[in-house]
Amino acid sequence: MKISLYTPLALICLFSVLGLTQGFAQEEKKEEKPIPEAQSFVTQHQIVNGGISISYKATAKEHYLKDKDGNPTASIWAVAYTKTAVTDPTTRPVTFVFNGGPGSASVWLHMGLLGPQLVQVPSDANADDGAAPYPMITNKDGILDLTDLVFIDPVGTGYSRVLGKGKVEEFWGLTEDANSIAKFMRQWITENNRWFSPKYIAGESFGTTRAAAVANVLEGDGQDMALNGLILISQALDYAGSTSIHDNITSYLTYLPSMAATAWYHKKAGQGKTLEAFVQESRDFTYSIYAPALYKGNLLNKEEKVQLAKTLSHFTGLDEAYILRSNLRVLIPRFQKKLLEDKGLAIGRLDGRFMGDEGDDVSEAPHLGDPASYQISAAYTSALNHYYANTLKIHMDRPYLTSNDAIGEKWRWRTVPEGKYWEPMPVNTARLLGDTMRRNTEMKVLVASGYYDLICPFFDAEYTFNRNGIVTERVHFTYFEAGHMMYTHHPDLLQLTSEIREFLIRH
Repeated sequence: MKISLYTPLALICLFSVLGLTQGFAQEEKKEEKPIPEAQSFVTQHQIVNGGISISYKATAKEHYLKDKDGNPTASIWAVAYTKTAVTDPTTRPVTFVFNGGPGSASVWLHMGLLGPQLVQVPSDANADDGAAPYPMITNKDGILDLTDLVFIDPVGTGYSRVLGKGKVEEFWGLTEDANSIAKFMRQWITENNRWFSPKYIAGESFGTTRAAAVANVLEGDGQDMALNGLILISQALDYAGSTSIHDNITSYLTYLPSMAATAWYHKKAGQGKTLEAFVQESRDFTYSIYAPALYKGNLLNKEEKVQLAKTLSHFTGLDEAYILRSNLRVLIPRFQKKLLEDKGLAIGRLDGRFMGDEGDDVSEAPHLGDPASYQISAAYTSALNHYYANTLKIHMDRPYLTSNDAIGEKWRWRTVPEGKYWEPMPVNTARLLGDTMRRNTEMKVLVASGYYDLICPFFDAEYTFNRNGIVTERVHFTYFEAGHMMYTHHPDLLQLTSEIREFLIRH
């Protein structure tokens, strides 16, 4: 046999290729991190709610969601408070709680409204939360006497994360998110033998968008789970009414009564009238005069425009000339800067009661961010981490993300699969809620709105729920003299917990 001089080189190349291939395989194998063991922390506690001493168990736990082959693709972190020594769990309600974003953990409703311990921030919105330590109180006005509570952090928030071969695209989207939360709820109900328990969802902001979608998803997948009720705090079901941008006529209408309420609060309009009377006046004007005028546009003559500017100034406290220059359409970020321009202050978006002193007094919109957010967020973040470590004895190997901006940047709003035709339009899960209410004739809805909420306006809640096929006879509206997170105002915290308590008792 003739041996080529190049054979050794060929063999070397062959071995090299085999070695590289093996190396790549090993590297790929290294990149696939092993699935860690799910963490769980269980503690026992006692509290007095509703005048009753309640012994309860706190279970802070990672729950693994799995694909069709049984492989974990994500973990959802949830903290469940369940009453101990319950004779018949089928009569004990359970309420699933989450916040919004998308990209927010459940810290706000957990540490601000429904959890066993709450952090206190300045109730009058006239002061910053300051620096640690922050005051913590036992939530003696809570609802653990009426329902178990499960606080959910969607994938990418809190301690929840993607695992194994899972991808964020499977969870970071309107439909994908609803599917994962519904899957978690069914899993929790099954593991805890609670299929016969009355079931509720409490969501805030985008959490209400999610709640309506989840309620609809729960009807399918061969595991129909009917909910007893939804508690929607600062609802955001139809985004046409909560998106203040040019040429969105709906938003000019839905935001005006909130502008009027906020101007009243800052004594720029409506003086000598009660808040409720002034708000009703603005409602009547919006429906009867402002809406037709906006649809007429340039068909309005000069005298009509001047009269409208005068009336809008009456409600908003803004200068008539400025309103005319704005073409009778004032965007919310501009309102935030203009209302207290004489004092050099910008007002909050989440809550118009809050005020921030900005370095640039002539910018078109607040440039420091939202004072209703940055003046309280440190207290909530610190309180949750302190509470987790010292009361629930939770010790994890990674930080708890109260919010995750990356989620919003990558969020998929499409409601149909890729490749299928879809015309972009404002997000709207209100129709899903209407359909669900008609199929589930026992489901009731509580809608809580803040008068000074300049991101999810209270008038939008009325506008949305009086359309979209929603059964309004089973919807209860309630209002608060605060903003998006009305529970930061202590009198409203008491009112809201009282409203939720009555809602649970009635239904």
